[in-house]
Amino acid sequence: MVRRTTQRPTQDVELRRDVIARSRDFFRAQQTQPFIPGRTVIPASGKVVDEDDLAHLIDASLDMWLTNGRHTATFEKKLAHAFGTKFARMTVSGSAANLLAFSALTSPRQRRRIEAGSEVLTVAAGFPTTVAPVIQNGCVPVFVDIDIDTHNVDIERLAAAVGPKTRAIMIAHALGNPFDLAAVSQLAKDHDLYLVEDCCDAFGARFQGKPVGTFGDIATLSFYPAHHITTGEGGAVLSNSQSIMRNVESFRDWGRDCWCAPGDENTCGIRFDWQQGELPHGYDHKYIYSHLGYNLKATDMQAAVGVSQLDKLDRFVAARCDNFTFLSAAFRKEGLDEHFHLPCATPGADPSWFGFLLTIRDTSPLKRRDVLMYLDRKKIGTRLLFAGNLIRQPAFKTVNYRVAGPLTHTDKVMRDSFWIGVWPGIDAPRRTYMVEAFVAMVKDLIP
Repeated sequence: MVRRTTQRPTQDVELRRDVIARSRDFFRAQQTQPFIPGRTVIPASGKVVDEDDLAHLIDASLDMWLTNGRHTATFEKKLAHAFGTKFARMTVSGSAANLLAFSALTSPRQRRRIEAGSEVLTVAAGFPTTVAPVIQNGCVPVFVDIDIDTHNVDIERLAAAVGPKTRAIMIAHALGNPFDLAAVSQLAKDHDLYLVEDCCDAFGARFQGKPVGTFGDIATLSFYPAHHITTGEGGAVLSNSQSIMRNVESFRDWGRDCWCAPGDENTCGIRFDWQQGELPHGYDHKYIYSHLGYNLKATDMQAAVGVSQLDKLDRFVAARCDNFTFLSAAFRKEGLDEHFHLPCATPGADPSWFGFLLTIRDTSPLKRRDVLMYLDRKKIGTRLLFAGNLIRQPAFKTVNYRVAGPLTHTDKVMRDSFWIGVWPGIDAPRRTYMVEAFVAMVKDLIP
């Protein structure tokens, strides 16, 4: 293996340290605006960054290594350790991670290859790019309903949906709340199905003491600013299977057969001795392609921020859970649960909450549109549960899918659910104001 490295002169090292130190000074000089109730916007999600994040970003940018490099290698290693898997590979987004994860299972190299026309069990109440890779690979999503308390897949409906063409289960943990991984992973084992865990909203969550993403064959994360840690844009695929991850790398890196890192050559030691396809013997392995892939690599600058953000993951997760606990107790104390189904953790789960999901009860006179408009006037950000019901979306009008049983709760969520923030940027004054606004809203909207 050949790696291109250079020894920096002493003066360059000192100059680099000075530039990074000045970047820290710059960050500290930025003024933070005070919270003014009713005037300061409280977003449903957001990022929390500090001077260390900026310092890492500046350090990486000074290298002018504009693809993945030394920081990417560090981030992937630390990420796998933090997540609880052997391998992690960074990519450009959580959506790209889902595409790579599912595509890897369609590789001819897989013993249980997922072929076009296969069915994949999932839910319609979620984000579209959990399901899009199934369709983009010529497979058929099979939609199952959720329960109204945890907003995760209904296990009995899931088991009943298994058919002769079923090859995989691909589901997200709803807003950081793990689905019943014991039941779902056992179902996958019983029917020899792949299990793909979309953990984009659930970094740090656990089920029966074990990290989410470690129950299935492969898992995904997102590092968009709304998520538990951020690299700006960014995502990752994680697994304990080296063979699956080799496919992920190939699909991510143009579909190439070679696994050399950028700047490296002849990692395999037989670069000019390969024979594949109908290519001549000795064709340069760096230009042999075993999959119809993409270029979905992230940059080293993004990875550098991720390295710094990982150090704060536990603090971020604790803040989210603290905000969730406060809101749950306050809503019950104020009697707001008379009007809203409050979110519940899956039995056996320790969620890493992404949002505080509320569903208007059938017995309440409140209307969601009125509620959202009221909160918007009070500067409290809200979000729906993403697509609501995917089969009602215009993009799915021409999609080949199967629905396993009625989607009663999914439609309920589509009509009457929304969520507010629990992200670490929400402090005590903000969350207290949020509760006060909800109390006032009920009084103002109900005659």
